Amino acid sequence: MQTSTDDVSKLQGRYSLTLLSPSSRYFSICLSIGMLGALVAITIMWYMNLQDYWRIGTAIGVLLATQYVDSRYIKSREYSKALHASAFGCCVWMLSLLMGVATSAITGKDLQPFFVVMGLFLFASFRIGIYTTVLGCSIGRAWAICFIQPLAIFAVMIPFDMWGTLLLDPVSLGYGVAYLGCATAWSVLTDRSGRPDLKSTHVMVQAYVASQGGRQQDIESMMEASSNKSSVRTMLVRFGSTEGFTLVFPEIHPGPYHPVGGSNITYQIYRRLDSRAMVMHTISDHTLNIPSQPQVCAYLKSLDQMQVENSGDTCSKPVVIHKGKTRVSGIAFGDNAILFMSMSPYGMEDLPSIIKTESDKHGRAVGFGRVMLVDCHNAMGPVISDKELDNMLQAARECLELLIKEEQHPFEIGYSNSEDMDVQSEDMGMAGLGMVCVRLDDSRYYIGWADANNMNNGTRERVVAALAKTKRNLLEVCTSDTHFTPVKAKNSQGYYQLGLMAGDDRISEWFLEMARKADSDASAKKFDILCSDTELLLMGSKIFESYSKAMDKSMNLVKIFMIGCSALFLTTLLI
Repeated sequence: MQTSTDDVSKLQGRYSLTLLSPSSRYFSICLSIGMLGALVAITIMWYMNLQDYWRIGTAIGVLLATQYVDSRYIKSREYSKALHASAFGCCVWMLSLLMGVATSAITGKDLQPFFVVMGLFLFASFRIGIYTTVLGCSIGRAWAICFIQPLAIFAVMIPFDMWGTLLLDPVSLGYGVAYLGCATAWSVLTDRSGRPDLKSTHVMVQAYVASQGGRQQDIESMMEASSNKSSVRTMLVRFGSTEGFTLVFPEIHPGPYHPVGGSNITYQIYRRLDSRAMVMHTISDHTLNIPSQPQVCAYLKSLDQMQVENSGDTCSKPVVIHKGKTRVSGIAFGDNAILFMSMSPYGMEDLPSIIKTESDKHGRAVGFGRVMLVDCHNAMGPVISDKELDNMLQAARECLELLIKEEQHPFEIGYSNSEDMDVQSEDMGMAGLGMVCVRLDDSRYYIGWADANNMNNGTRERVVAALAKTKRNLLEVCTSDTHFTPVKAKNSQGYYQLGLMAGDDRISEWFLEMARKADSDASAKKFDILCSDTELLLMGSKIFESYSKAMDKSMNLVKIFMIGCSALFLTTLLI
């Protein structure tokens, strides 16, 4: 479990690399035009001592034309990708010109056109790398098109009678061949970095990039092919009939990432259950991700085959146990215990499976028929330490021991959600918010829920405090750990945790409003425990290990080649 968590964390850490991509095609086209305009101006005025300003407009026209031509050679023929590649390429060329200016300033020599030609070769080398890695071209095709845009720009930027002199200069050719060779070697080696588990690392990268544009079929097919058949159990606690609601405990994990596979599974379950459900984050991690939409559909169909295993109309008072930084809140319905586990406000990653194994074992030992566990996932933090894991296990055992002794009574229960409220925020999934009120012996207890990927540290405590001012005992606020993202988050996580965008005050107001509605909805209801088992393909740990190793090797190659190319670049100071 720990190895899988480490691999997932490494892959999530690579997400920040995607933030280097321009936010839109408009930004890229403006950047490429502006950069090229400056590039041509510096070349003709400083390097060539010319007054041919018409070359600036002509070069921009050539740029726009070749950007369209480039898009025809890209695997998906995406114009925006051609614009992004062009913008970065122009920046690389500009870097070469500025290096020449710096060299001239340091040495006192005249500006040398060598740096213009070296920029051309750097641009072409960059295109080999980006076209093979991200844009789906083979090495052969990348070589065939790598010079189209830079040579076309060079042709209108430099007078005809100087082409041969500059391009055939031995030093320029030597550096150019070296950079083109480095780009080719880097492309070949990074593509093979995932072997033997991954035949082509580039294909995996291209599938990921395509999925970010809404074309997730390729990456889902790859993940499904590497997934394993597993038995998946889902437990439901249903209160009332058609006007009731359901607590859902699925033994799957949302993910792997939006919009792939089961990333939005919590909302899909919510809709399947008539939008009157709270889908809990159980003791699970990314090894239990559903890899593809066909498997998601198979899982959702299994919810129609649920069998009632137990019913009743009594429950216990809640029990809350604190151990170290951990907190376990429990409530029992008949011989069925529900435990809510949290380390808020300190936070933690997904709880390991030993929590479930040991809690199930102890629950049966003290007399419970079933123990349903919720990883509240309501504060950001690292993997739980061994010390706090022991505290959590001990708190769970004590909670179960006290719950089994609690006298049970008939209860009233109410539910509300945010369906008819103006609740929209970039840190929330499509199922919104939910609230349960349990009324027992003139006391009221509440459980809040959010379709969100974790919570801001301290948000849970501020919501609890806000409801406490109205004499309401909010036991926990849980999140579903959805991996749906309404917007592309511009941070290293790839998502916004609940509270980061909406703010604690607004969230507290929303939960308070739902608590009032749940009060009004509260009535005597019986509970039914339902269960289903189905066979599904789940991703397992091997796929994350393979992807993580491939990315680690690729990044090491990037570092090696960057150091080598930078050292080669610095030798131009000697020219």
